Amino acid sequence: MALLSSHAAHAQAPLLPPPKFHHLQLNSIDPEAAAAFYIREFPSTSRTSWEGLPALASPDNVLIIFHKVARAPDADPNATAYWHFGWNVVDSRKSLETFRAQNILAPFYTDEQGDFVGISSDTYPYPPGVPGRTRAQLADARAQNLQPSRQGGNGYILGPDGAVIEYTGNQPERIDHVHMWEDDPVCAQLWYQSHLEATPRRAGRGASAPPPAPTMETCKTPRAEEPSWPSLTRNGTYRSPTGGVSFSGVAMNWYPNQGNAPLAPTRGHLIDHVGLSVTDLDAWVAKLKAENVTFLEQPHNLGDTRAAMIEGPSGEAIELVEVK
Repeated sequence: MALLSSHAAHAQAPLLPPPKFHHLQLNSIDPEAAAAFYIREFPSTSRTSWEGLPALASPDNVLIIFHKVARAPDADPNATAYWHFGWNVVDSRKSLETFRAQNILAPFYTDEQGDFVGISSDTYPYPPGVPGRTRAQLADARAQNLQPSRQGGNGYILGPDGAVIEYTGNQPERIDHVHMWEDDPVCAQLWYQSHLEATPRRAGRGASAPPPAPTMETCKTPRAEEPSWPSLTRNGTYRSPTGGVSFSGVAMNWYPNQGNAPLAPTRGHLIDHVGLSVTDLDAWVAKLKAENVTFLEQPHNLGDTRAAMIEGPSGEAIELVEVK
């Protein structure tokens, strides 16, 4: 993995306009059925196509592109860097009831005993700046007799091809984020900032000041010993260290790799890759090659445009698409 400090990357050449979030590509055994599912659940989404592939358009000009495959793609949410993706919804409590009636809610476990809810606002409120509670913090919430807010919140539904989709409110409906795992979360944030001019994630809720900027010397941070809840798994989720960036308002946020083996490359899995648009592909290719970033696909024609594909710090495929 190539890794430059932000200062070193900026000193090499004038900054290029940062990429914009363009698309999320999913592998699907039945793109038509998959598209119909997303349009039904998120009605602001419209049907379209992109460079010969069936696609959906979100109101924020982000696409979901479907690539038809002969057999069901690997959808293990812990196998690669791409964990799940999410939508803002206008009223998450109303969406909760809609999804519950359709029996597509994913259990959001509130503890390791297996209790679960369908939305975060039906369990204990989070501590400041942390989207979950450790065992000790759960015990503290019980001791204080804390009560759920029953307002807003986020939850998950199960979609076509084994997709896990987060819904979160309350905002105008749009594709909001891709949630990820990274082998070294803080180093990954530095990688995205240095190589792709990404906007770093904001400080956590309740933080008095942003954390110090990561450096090559300080970015490797061990995974926290304690998981926290609510979680999509009964065993909890390790949420520290964390990191993330955004491209044109779409977040790519991550927690540490939940297992002990390195994350697998994303190509061929359910979430195959993320696409970013750039105005000058040649300039970006030259920049990234000078920085020794790994290329999975060299620049090539793609319908009426051109594209190239690089590899992120934990094997995630990232397509650069030229959009003039």
